[in-house]
Formats: sequence, structure tokens, C-alpha cells
Amino acid sequence: MIGFFSGLMKTALLFFYHLTRILGIPNYGVAIILLTVSIKALLYPLTAKQIKSMRAMRDLGPEIKVLQEKYKDDKVKQQQEIAGLYKKAGVNPLAGCLPLLIQMPILTGIFYAIRDFSYVRQPSFLWIKNLAVSDPFYILPIVAALTTYISSMQSVSNAAGQQNKMTALFMPVFIGYMTMRFPAALGLYWVVSNLLQIAQQWLICRAPASSTPAG
Repeated sequence: MIGFFSGLMKTALLFFYHLTRILGIPNYGVAIILLTVSIKALLYPLTAKQIKSMRAMRDLGPEIKVLQEKYKDDKVKQQQEIAGLYKKAGVNPLAGCLPLLIQMPILTGIFYAIRDFSYVRQPSFLWIKNLAVSDPFYILPIVAALTTYISSMQSVSNAAGQQNKMTALFMPVFIGYMTMRFPAALGLYWVVSNLLQIAQQWLICRAPASSTPAG
């Protein structure tokens, strides 16, 4: 399945590259940006559902924290009370997982397609002379780490568990490190994808909360 989606994404990348040629600006960097924007737009309904579920969980954070403190010596009772809170609020804590699972094959296909892509010509983009190698100035790794951090912190509430907070801090370091080791083309994809994710989360979270249950 991964091979199928990877091949599909390579074809899409070639399509956008040929589009840049038609527009008179043949460039794989621009093609990667266009591909990323298109995929994010295609997956927006699933992303919106995932973000709304995360928002609902975040809004319940203070109440969950109170229950965790109140029943800290009785884990069974604690879980029962938290489950009751979810039910009362109409929130399904697993609702955000399904959209992510559906997106994973596509996102993984993009990862392999961009990482293993063979650039025939115009491999440069802005300060990067060759998208097939890592960024020599480490600009993309820094920006990738920073945007990953911002995106992660958008979805972490003050009442989030220590594990979730540690994950939000670990991921930027991991993405930054991986961007240093992988082709700059992949770092460009991560940066653009993160910026779009931040914008989507900001727009969805600033909108009035829907009365429809998040589950």
C-alpha cells in the first residue's frame, strides 16, 4: 500500500513540476509547495474533524484535572468519572484517531515520494542548491523544529498529562534532527505542511464551538 501511495505522490509531484514549467517558473521546490498545499486541502475535512476533537478534549482539560486530583488514590473511580464527563459532554476521546489513521498512508506515501525522488533538472530552491541533499545552512531544520513545536503546543492544554507535554517537546527536536539528515526537499515539505497545519488549527480553534458533540 505504501508503494502505491508513494508512486501516486511521485506522479503528482511530476504533475506540479510540469505545471511550474507551463507557468514559466520550472522549479521542484515550488512543485513541492503546490503538492503540499493540494494534499492539505484534500485532507482538510479529516484534519478539521481531528482538530475539533482535540479542541473538545482541551476544553475539558481543567475538569479532567480536577477529577484526577480528586480521585488520585482511586484510579478505577477516576477513570469512571472521566468517562462520565466525556459522555456528558458528548466527547469521544478516540474521535481524533480515525482521521489520523486514514491520513497515514497518504502522508507516508508523500514522505517516501519526496525523500526518494530523482531530480532531473532545476534541483535548487532559494538558498538550497540541491534539494536532493540536506540544507547546508541548517535553516530548514531550525524552521521545521520551530513550526513543529508551535503546532504541537496548539493542541496541548494546561491540563495535559506529562507524557503528552513531553511528546510535544520531543517531536520538534526529532523533526529538526531528521531534517538535518534527510534531503532538503523533505524539510521543505515538513515546513510548508507545518505552516498550513498551524493556520488550519488557528482558524478552526478561533471559530465558535459547535453544539454538535465532538464524537
